[in-house]
Amino acid sequence: MKRQEYEAKLTKLHEELAHLQAWVKDKKLRVVVVFEGRDAAGKGGVIKALTERVSPRVFRKVALPAPTEREKTQIYSQRYVAHLPAAGEVVIFDRSWYNRAGVEVVMGFCTPEERDKFLEEVPLIERMLIDDGIILIKYWLEVSSEQQEKRFRERIKDSRKQWKLSPMDLESRRRWYAYSIARDEMMNVTDTEHAPWHIVRADDKRAARLNCISHFLSQIHYKKHKPEKVALPERDETDAYDDAEAMKERRYIPEIF
Repeated sequence: MKRQEYEAKLTKLHEELAHLQAWVKDKKLRVVVVFEGRDAAGKGGVIKALTERVSPRVFRKVALPAPTEREKTQIYSQRYVAHLPAAGEVVIFDRSWYNRAGVEVVMGFCTPEERDKFLEEVPLIERMLIDDGIILIKYWLEVSSEQQEKRFRERIKDSRKQWKLSPMDLESRRRWYAYSIARDEMMNVTDTEHAPWHIVRADDKRAARLNCISHFLSQIHYKKHKPEKVALPERDETDAYDDAEAMKERRYIPEIF
């Protein structure tokens, strides 16, 4: 898909997201969107496309770092519960509690027994969230082995993208099949009727973004918001003075461009 076509389609989706945002605020909905998937599948790009034209006060992104020593002693889901939405919010988890069924068990940060306990509990927890009125939507971005390798190699060569590479990312490439097995075992238990996984084919980044946003819009039944007419007020001249002159001697940055 060419950039011009992509941007035209994305603009239309952004307009719909603005309507959805108004609906979420008006109806005081609570929405949780979970993004999981392969490393280099493009989760960050999808989330950026989803959120770049909406308010961060309504669409709130959560990307938690590794747990602290204190958090490791808590109930596993405890630190995620603190980030769940209040009324009128959409919380987007850039990776989530499903770390336990993916990176943690593959890389040895938790035991298989701890992973199994998580898989036993998480459908019940998600059922509890839904029963409390939260709208839960789960996305898994799937990328082919060939495309993942290509993207990793691009990151290695491009200094602007090297920050995206971590030792964990590189190790995930070596353990492709271990991650595949972990994914399958996770989905066998957590792809439930009340909280299903929605798979996004992500080899084509632009198509993946458009498809995912379009699907997200279809998951919440909203009505289009008719914005109120806004009138720009006239400037109050009561305290008028030459404010540009007053700023002349301030410290301006060099105008290189």
